[in-house]
Amino acid sequence: MNIYVSGLIWVVGAALATAIVAYLIRRFGATEGTVENNEAAGQVFTIVGGLHAVLLAFVLISLFDATSATEEQVYREADSLVAANWAADSLGEPTSSEIRDLSATYVSTVVDKEWPDLEEGKDEVAGDGWATLDKMRKVISQAQTDGDWQNDQKTEAANKLWDVYEARQERLNAAGNGVSDVVWFALVAGSIMSISLPLLFGGPRPVTHIIIVSILAGTLSLLLFATHQLQNPFSGGAKIDPAAFESVQARLL
Repeated sequence: MNIYVSGLIWVVGAALATAIVAYLIRRFGATEGTVENNEAAGQVFTIVGGLHAVLLAFVLISLFDATSATEEQVYREADSLVAANWAADSLGEPTSSEIRDLSATYVSTVVDKEWPDLEEGKDEVAGDGWATLDKMRKVISQAQTDGDWQNDQKTEAANKLWDVYEARQERLNAAGNGVSDVVWFALVAGSIMSISLPLLFGGPRPVTHIIIVSILAGTLSLLLFATHQLQNPFSGGAKIDPAAFESVQARLL
C-alpha cells in the first residue's frame, strides 16, 4: 500500500475514533462539574502531554539521525570496496583478478540475498558475505609485492577492506535496532493518555471540543506513523535502496 494512503488511514482513523468517543461522552456522559474541572485537567494535560511530546521528539530525531547515518555507511561500504579494488589492481596478477571476482561476488550477495532480509528487519542475513570478505583479506595479505609503491598499495587495499568490514557491520546492526517494545508501549500509552485528558474537558460548544480532540489524535497518530516508518532504515518511508552497490556492480562488470 502507498505510504501516503497508509498514513492517511492512520490519521483519519484515529481522528474519527476519537471524535466518536468525544461525541458519546458529551452526549451521554455526566456534564455536571466538567467546566469547573477544566483547570485541573488542563494542568495534568500540560505535564502528561509535555512529557509525551519530549519522548516522541527524542525517538523521531534519533531514528532520523540513525537513518541518515546508515545511508552514509552504505555508501562508505560501497566506495571502500571500489577503493580496495583500485589498490589491488596495482598488485598485478593473479591478485587483481581474484579481488575483482570476489568483489563482484560480494556485491551480488549484498544486492540479491542480503537486501531482502534487511528490508524485513531480520537479525541474520542470507549469503556468505563475511566469508567472501575474509577470502579477499587472505588474497591481499598473500599478494607478492615488488618495491615500496606496491607495498603502499597493498596496505591501502587492506585498509579499505577493513573499512568495508566496519561499514558492513554497522549496516547489518542498523536493520535490527528499530524501536524496542518498551519504547513502543510508552509511545502508545502516552498517546492514549494525552488524548484521554482533553476528553474530560467541558464547555458550551461540543462541536469545537470534538474537533480539537480529533486534531490532537490525528497529530499523535501521524507522529506514531512516522516512528513506525523510520524504525527500519531499509523499509517503509525511510527505505534505503541498494543503489550504491548496484553502481559498484556496474563498474565491476
